[in-house]
Amino acid sequence: MSGTVGDMDDERGTTERVLTLLGLLQQRAVWTGPELGERLGVTPRTIRRDVERLRALGYPVQASNGVGGGYQLGPGHDMPPLLLDDEEAIATAVSLLAGAGSGEAALRALTKLDRVLPARLRQEVRALSGSVVAFDGSRAPIDPDVLMTLARACRDEVEAGFGYPSSSGSTQRRVEPYRLVASGRRWYLLAYDLDRDDWRTFRVDRMTEVSARSWRFRPRPAPDAAAYVQENIASRVYRHQARFLVHAPASVVRAQIPASAAVVRDRGRSRCEVVSGAGDLDFLLMHVVVLGHAFEVIEPVELGERCRVLAERLLGALPRN
Repeated sequence: MSGTVGDMDDERGTTERVLTLLGLLQQRAVWTGPELGERLGVTPRTIRRDVERLRALGYPVQASNGVGGGYQLGPGHDMPPLLLDDEEAIATAVSLLAGAGSGEAALRALTKLDRVLPARLRQEVRALSGSVVAFDGSRAPIDPDVLMTLARACRDEVEAGFGYPSSSGSTQRRVEPYRLVASGRRWYLLAYDLDRDDWRTFRVDRMTEVSARSWRFRPRPAPDAAAYVQENIASRVYRHQARFLVHAPASVVRAQIPASAAVVRDRGRSRCEVVSGAGDLDFLLMHVVVLGHAFEVIEPVELGERCRVLAERLLGALPRN
């Protein structure tokens, strides 16, 4: 029995030494064998064996001879696991929380880090993230715990619940969360609403009492998350929706209209379709006019009449000779 314990101790010691070696290689560009041996208290031969262990794990450790030679971590096609100490893990998590309002890549990275972040560090990450603010007011304030709760629920495919405002006050929603989508200064959740039996888009900053539940679900066929949310916030939520055929390339028109204000679809031959919504048809019409391109109304039919009325109004504004 003592031999087995000894073997386990030897294996644990080797693992710790290899991880320490990896940490040293990440700290400096090049180390010589004798330098590493002195740091780790082992022979150059043991260093060579440990380097082979790292290579077997996917770390591209390169070795070179001669003056200026030694061991160094090289670039690899596949990124191996990162080795972070407590301070580095906290700094990385806080930086990702600060950047989460600017895009989905930061949130995806934060979700991956959350999977391995020790519980003892999470409270410190939360405390530090509260001291990070944006001076330009470009992000709607969101509790990072809410964002992470929803991100975990999407990742783990478990139901989520939250309060959400409605015409009658606030209602409790039960959903199968699918994706978090960033749009400008806001975050949206695309989820399947179990009580309404349909896909819905929710603004994260409007949610209250957000929680993830233990009930897992089998993912159902879903729409393209980014396209669905964009079309929803650009047109579906408004009283009036309109479609225009604009005689200009889609790339040009997209540069003129915020993604949250309209959906622009390429229609070939330097044309595109613009889909947008508003509470007033004249408001929609004026925004398309100021783009400066020729256009045609696709729908609704009554928008054609508003074009005629607006044209007469503009002609009436001409100076009379």
